[in-house]
Amino acid sequence: MRFLTHPIATFESWFMRRTAVLARPRAPMLAALFVPLLFGLLSLCLGQDDNWDMKNYHWYNPYALLHGRIDVDMAPGQWQSYFNPMIDLPYYLLATSLPGPVVGFLMGVLHGLNFPLLLGIARELLGRQKADARLPLLLALAGVCGAGFLSELGNTMGDDLTALFVLGSLYLLLRGWPLLQAWSGRTPALLLCAGLAMGLGTGLKLTNATYALALGVALLALQLPLARRIGNAVLYGCGVVAGLLASAGYWWLSMWRHFGNPLFPQFNNIFKSPLAQQLGVIDNFHMPHSVLEALLWPFVFTRDFTRVSEIVLKQAVLPVLYAAALVFVLVWLLERVRGKRPEAGLAPRSRFLLVFGLVAYLAWMKLFGIYRYLVPLELLAPLMLWLLVERVAVRRYAARIGGWLLAAATLAVFPFVTWGHVSWAASSFSAQLPPFAQPASSIVFTAHAHPPMGWLATFYPREVRVIALGGGFPESPAYLARIQAAVASRPGPHYVMLAVSKNEKEGSLRRKLAAFQALGMTDDAASCARLDKLLHKVRFQVQVKWTPDAGRACTVELQPQYVVDLAAQDHAVFQAAQQNLSHYGLTIDEAGCRQYPAAIGAEPYPFRLCPVTIRR
Repeated sequence: MRFLTHPIATFESWFMRRTAVLARPRAPMLAALFVPLLFGLLSLCLGQDDNWDMKNYHWYNPYALLHGRIDVDMAPGQWQSYFNPMIDLPYYLLATSLPGPVVGFLMGVLHGLNFPLLLGIARELLGRQKADARLPLLLALAGVCGAGFLSELGNTMGDDLTALFVLGSLYLLLRGWPLLQAWSGRTPALLLCAGLAMGLGTGLKLTNATYALALGVALLALQLPLARRIGNAVLYGCGVVAGLLASAGYWWLSMWRHFGNPLFPQFNNIFKSPLAQQLGVIDNFHMPHSVLEALLWPFVFTRDFTRVSEIVLKQAVLPVLYAAALVFVLVWLLERVRGKRPEAGLAPRSRFLLVFGLVAYLAWMKLFGIYRYLVPLELLAPLMLWLLVERVAVRRYAARIGGWLLAAATLAVFPFVTWGHVSWAASSFSAQLPPFAQPASSIVFTAHAHPPMGWLATFYPREVRVIALGGGFPESPAYLARIQAAVASRPGPHYVMLAVSKNEKEGSLRRKLAAFQALGMTDDAASCARLDKLLHKVRFQVQVKWTPDAGRACTVELQPQYVVDLAAQDHAVFQAAQQNLSHYGLTIDEAGCRQYPAAIGAEPYPFRLCPVTIRR
């Protein structure tokens, strides 16, 4: 096997020499400062956030909060219009005050703060004086190279943001570990602060409830007297409740006053608001379908990632971690059968983290199954994998096995994909609208769930009501009656807002053309001939179009298979909207439709505004 071991050993030696700088005493502090800045630059390179949820409700919700739209509009961002808007306030306030690229950089830096928290957690678990000080740094770097974390870098989906609260809570407990082991006057403050951090993150995004539960269970599993464990968990729970009330209490109270359900419209099978159907969690598509699938879930969703995500991410760390956990359980059982102490090689803090990870994973699988809600666990996965490999592998080979596993799992992510970005512009969002002669008498309807139109609702005069029809909201008879009352109270004119179809390849075409022109590849016939030859060899989805009378010898256009009949798509959108609105007694005047420009960053998103009449 020398033909394999020799190059491996040579590479490992090279790697150790190249990363020697990370072992210097100041390396952790410098990394904690500079890595978030690097993530800010990466966010800047990715471009303006253009994810689907942002267009649906992340931009609309803080606008609605700040402008008192809860009693005016009706679900422009579909049923997610009633999510807690506090999580989106920072981005909204930044984007309405600063140029788009600055906002992107700041959001990337903010998300990059997960790195110093991971580094702190790794150093607490592995020891600050460990022989190789590079290890915590490398594990933290592997954590922030997760597919889910990178896919949301700089965007508004909230998982990278609230991971700061989850990791912060965990770090506080690990840093104050001696206070958990030996009760003192500072122990209650530690538990309350850790709970407060977790509660704040959970109030901002309720999917973090799985982590709040997991940390409570991990406290109960500590090897302490029962009364102490219960006391620790109760104090932590009080902090969680305080954090929940601080970040979500106002919104829950508002929802209760307006709709009779603090989590409206979800969990309405419990609160039974008359304004929505009696449903629980509305999105339960992404869960395992059988016991066997549940037992093998990380392998199942890694093989078919559409089971847990709308976009296909490349990740390997979770199935590797799951396999290592299964090996750990097997070793634990064998040692128990042989009469050994199974926990002998696993430090108390490591057990604490692994219990936290296990409970969080099981709760996530049972309640959600959506991969992006696993971002905090994904961030911690390399560290947990290392702890398990150290425990189950032969000691002399553990570092080598763990290092290669983590290297393979980390590199498998690249090149990573995101939830959508477009080119920057000075203004993050823009739209032009016609003047409204009687805004206080007008309603603008939306009539389709996709593409989302919630972000455009923020540009209408404040007197205009925006009401979504057929957008996925779980309408009840009382909710329909409220729509009918809104229509009856406003004599009009009324309108429907329809998306204008676009070919998603057009943006790529514009960028490629700009690059070719900058390189002088379209200036003369010889250059165009070379470009045409290149495009026949490389799959760029475009082809040369000769334009000798346009100032340049040629341009590029999409290949025929990528050309879309936009007029036919627009007609289909209109027909679907007409059918949808007919259920509410409304008719669209197609002849009166007018198109208006709008954009996210530099990406155009034109829309049509069509008059609507009420059938008598």
